Amino acid sequence: MSQSEQAQEVPIDDLHLQLEGELIAPDDGAYDEARQVFFKGFDRTPLGVARVANAGDVAKVVTTAREAGLELAVRSGGHSRAGYGTTDGGLVLDLSAMKSLDIDPDSRTAWVETGITAGEYTTATGEHGLVTGLGDAGSVGLGGITLAGGVGFLVRKNGLTIDDLLAAEVVTADGEVVETSEDSEPDLFWAIRGGEGNFGVATRFRLRLHEISEIVGGMLILPATPEVITGFLDAANEAPEELSTIANVMLAPPMPFIPEEAHGQPILMSQMAYVGPVDQAASAIAPIRALAEPYADMLRPMSYPELYQGPEPEARFASGSNFFTDSLEPAAAETILEGLPKSTAMMKTVQLRVLGGAFGRVPSDATAFGHRDRGLFVNAAAMYADAAEQETHDAFVDGLAADLGKNGAGGYVGFMGDEDESTLRAAYPGENWERLREAKRRYDPENLFRLNHNIPPAAE
Repeated sequence: MSQSEQAQEVPIDDLHLQLEGELIAPDDGAYDEARQVFFKGFDRTPLGVARVANAGDVAKVVTTAREAGLELAVRSGGHSRAGYGTTDGGLVLDLSAMKSLDIDPDSRTAWVETGITAGEYTTATGEHGLVTGLGDAGSVGLGGITLAGGVGFLVRKNGLTIDDLLAAEVVTADGEVVETSEDSEPDLFWAIRGGEGNFGVATRFRLRLHEISEIVGGMLILPATPEVITGFLDAANEAPEELSTIANVMLAPPMPFIPEEAHGQPILMSQMAYVGPVDQAASAIAPIRALAEPYADMLRPMSYPELYQGPEPEARFASGSNFFTDSLEPAAAETILEGLPKSTAMMKTVQLRVLGGAFGRVPSDATAFGHRDRGLFVNAAAMYADAAEQETHDAFVDGLAADLGKNGAGGYVGFMGDEDESTLRAAYPGENWERLREAKRRYDPENLFRLNHNIPPAAE
């Protein structure tokens, strides 16, 4: 029996009656909006979208999908580049209505549901002068970014998001609600810190908060030359760990704050956050500012949540290829500048994130996310609108990443698309891959949670 034939037998009306949330079916007026994900090019038609209200709802949806043999798409923010947050003919488990947040300023911790976005969470905790390091986009769902690892504006000062994860509530494939931490279900806790949603649906997190209020942050845009790119990497690496940077080498879009004569020319658009004493920020950032006369310097004192404010670009599809490395070869900057104009994508970039600091002080086998000994993250990406162009843009980013030294090096699953098993294995170095497969066998032996960067269960 096909999945579509199975879908017709699913008691959707019964599931609808069981949920405290809502089940949005194809004949509902809200269906077309509910089935959309961040990358708008995915036009998939699920049997229904279950916008759940609590962990009990999650358990009911998981049980229904398992018993009916339906494909299950779990969505927090829906930013999966492969469109894993939706499905054709299966069920979508949409966590976006689960946004409860309980902040304890005294213990500097928070219990938070996983449907909240990074921007919503940071704004709420920021009212107390407290933050958890997340990614660099406010619309990303807390569930997705945390389970992938979480590389963001505090990566050098406080490490990854998972380094601040103290406990989690997870609904496993058998519909059981479990709490996991270092002391309770420790194998599951290890696996979800970088192993994504392969082991269950994370419904709540207990996160550590850091006392950070005023910072110096924002955007600095420089003309991109080989000297500026290599100088930026050197300066960011030598900076105090209170400074984390994200540099995008790209062709300048026609933005009003970029001089018209620079439009279409190579630029280095950097976002950064200095979270040390404000009066010491200028000296920490000075070596980067000195690399070239900036096209725009928007760095200023601000509250931390302001980093997540402002519009985000709408996207249909994206190709990408990323890897961790120690450093780039001297000729890499020229390779980037020569490669970008060859792409026909509407936007193409090479993103460079200098790591180190707190990121590197965690052993590589302490969590499923490894690569702690690496000093640089490289991501080649291309945004496009026509699905028929995928092969062209995939070839471009793969080729550019190879030219920059990828050569089988492991990458970050949070930025990956629909990858083959060899690429996923490389993302989990050492013994991490086999340990993840054992955890998968224990918590999801039938591979219900397979619409993801899938880790197959170990054999009995």
